[in-house]
Amino acid sequence: MYSYCLRAVIAIAVLLMMACSDQPKTPATTTEPSAAAASSDPVPGKTAFFAMYKPAYGWATDVVPLKLESKEIPGIKNANGKAGMWSGTFGSYRKHEAVVISYAVAAHPPDIYKGINIGHPIPWGGPSRDVMPFQSSDVVTDSDAAYKTASTQAQAAAWLKKNPDKQVSFLLGNNPTRFATPIWYVQWGDNKNGYGVFVNATTGALAKTGK
Repeated sequence: MYSYCLRAVIAIAVLLMMACSDQPKTPATTTEPSAAAASSDPVPGKTAFFAMYKPAYGWATDVVPLKLESKEIPGIKNANGKAGMWSGTFGSYRKHEAVVISYAVAAHPPDIYKGINIGHPIPWGGPSRDVMPFQSSDVVTDSDAAYKTASTQAQAAAWLKKNPDKQVSFLLGNNPTRFATPIWYVQWGDNKNGYGVFVNATTGALAKTGK
């Protein structure tokens, strides 16, 4: 079951990575940190998402979110569904382009800049059968709530008891061929040695579980 579920999230990630493979490390635009980013404490995904959405809308008024994923900043521990850095991918039908925007609560030179950082636009071919934009209004469940749901799932709790030191990561996306709503994929460890749980981003309920 785990490998079957994992293929679904890999399909989301790989297709979007292909679309954004030329994304440079140095951002095109850096903005001052918002009030929410004034502290160096990790934040849940929706806090970062809505901070990124404003400049994304400024880039293209027809902007649509494609993906949101947690990242890591050395020295800041991601915990309980919160992360020190998040990366959002946004597309524009009119421009036929996508842009990656990051949100970081602290800087870690030379690659991580505090606040909102807007990457260089790259070509985007539009939605595919496996990867579709999602509506922000459909993301009712935040990453911290998704973490709680995922970590208390019986099999996940048992796996975590045996692997207490595994780092957790989050991916929010929309794969309409598998799920009716946007989905949080919560993964501990990596693809070789890890455990993953799908959580419905609208209802907060378990969608598909791994292993």
